[in-house]
Amino acid sequence: MGAAASRAEATAGAKRIDIISDTHGHLSDALLRQLEGADLIIHAGDITSETDWAHLGTIAPLKGVLGNNDYYRSYGPDVQRLAQFTYEGMRFAVCHYREDLPLEGTDVAICGHTHRAKVLEEGSCLVVNPGSATFPRGSRGATMARMMVAGGRVLSLEIVDLA
Repeated sequence: MGAAASRAEATAGAKRIDIISDTHGHLSDALLRQLEGADLIIHAGDITSETDWAHLGTIAPLKGVLGNNDYYRSYGPDVQRLAQFTYEGMRFAVCHYREDLPLEGTDVAICGHTHRAKVLEEGSCLVVNPGSATFPRGSRGATMARMMVAGGRVLSLEIVDLA
């Protein structure tokens, strides 16, 4: 069996998780195109639009948290300041602020707030900030993250430029 066949076999059944943050009431056409086909969307806060939250939920199953600009919004009882859940055998924690993320016992920790994409490993935990899909800071431009997972592990992770 060749290397390409081995890779295809390894990714068969993989799930695609699209990770966004800091949309601040605006879902760009570029973002919406990228989200099509996701198996799960995770929003790390500062959604600032109940309509946008509902729209995202029509694209794929949706997990999210409240950001510092969501304080008077209502996205339903499941959207709190911290979300912890298991997906495809992996333990996820999502919080808008990096400093509030529980890393111990977590496989993937997701945050937002800084509007700057960043990926790092802290011990056995992968920490992901997808940047801002709408109002980036710095020179990179609007971004999101895309993760492929299967069998309780991350197969790939990339920062996707939306410009």
